[in-house]
Parts: sequence; structure tokens; C-alpha cells
Amino acid sequence: MVRVKICGVTSVEDARLAVRCGAAAIGLNFYPASPRYVEREQAMRIREAVPAGVCCVGVFVNAARSLVEEAVLGLRLDALQFHGHETEDDIRGWKVKVIRAFRLRGRDLPADVLRCSADYLLFDAYREGMYGGTGRPFAWDVLRGLPTSRLILAGGLDPENVEAAVRAVRPFAVDVAGGVESAPGRKDAAKLEAFIAHAQAA
Repeated sequence: MVRVKICGVTSVEDARLAVRCGAAAIGLNFYPASPRYVEREQAMRIREAVPAGVCCVGVFVNAARSLVEEAVLGLRLDALQFHGHETEDDIRGWKVKVIRAFRLRGRDLPADVLRCSADYLLFDAYREGMYGGTGRPFAWDVLRGLPTSRLILAGGLDPENVEAAVRAVRPFAVDVAGGVESAPGRKDAAKLEAFIAHAQAA
């Protein structure tokens, strides 16, 4: 069964809602320019609400390694997601799982996808000036042939299209933020529940 990551969680209530609906992971966004950015104290409150067995992922964009190290230790993060222009050196050497995000333009896969050392490869749609949360889908079939055990599908997913996306790609996991929100950073209970149910029904 496909796993579901609910990203851009900004409140304890939404974290608990995601867990209750069956999310396998939640994402905490540490990119200050994002509308889903969480300060350290709020992130700690959310982290404490996430039970064992649910993966807590820290999302970073071109952040200093020292800042990421501090978050891993202080918040007991289970995984890191790098969503900017990080190099292979930036994503190596961590004691937790690493997700590398690729923003796709058109039908061309980045040349370094298959050489990437990250544990998981996340694919999102490209939008100028945005690092995730674009709300735009892309042509899912371009991912055929990639190792599905490492593949996380994102980009414009919502309760209406996630089942078709999972059937088309058969990814390890799907990732959603805006597609289950009533406003940036505020999750909608009905959308979140429907998204997870449809993803897992595929």
C-alpha cells in the first residue's frame, strides 16, 4: 500500500489529524519564504504530537548544514528532505533517511537523478521561484522506469487525482500540501481524509 506524507504541517491539530487519518509521515517546512514555514518552538510542539511509527520529516531549501544538524538533533527528525539546489555533498553523511526533491520542467528528467545517493527521490512540478507547494501536476508517465521503491510523487495532487496518479506510477509514497488545505498551512479535514483514502485505494 502506498504511503502518504502530509507536508507543510503548521499546527499540532493538523499533525494529529494527519496521523488519525493514516498518514505515514508529516513534513515540517523550515524554509522561511514558504507560507508553511514553522518556527523552532512551534515545530517542537508539533514534533511532540507525532507518535512513534510516524515519520517526521524536516524540509529544507539551501540551508546551512549547521542549521540542519541542529534541527535533526533538537527535534529528533526521522528524515530530511532537501528541496533546493543542494549538491551530493550536502545530502551525504546524515544519520537519518534523506529525500532529494527534483522539480521537473516538461518531460525531461534531470541528468543526475539516477546518480543521486538519497534514500528517496521526490518529484515535483517546476514553478519559477517556488520550492514545492506549486499546486501543479506534471506528466506522471515520465517517471516510468525509475525504481519505484525510492520514488515519492508530489506536485498538484489532490483527493480527485491521487488515485489515478498512484495507479500510473506505483510510487513508494505520495506527498501533498496544498491539495488538502483550506488555506496555506491549514489542513482541511475532509480533503485530508479523502486524499489518504483514495491514495490507499489505488
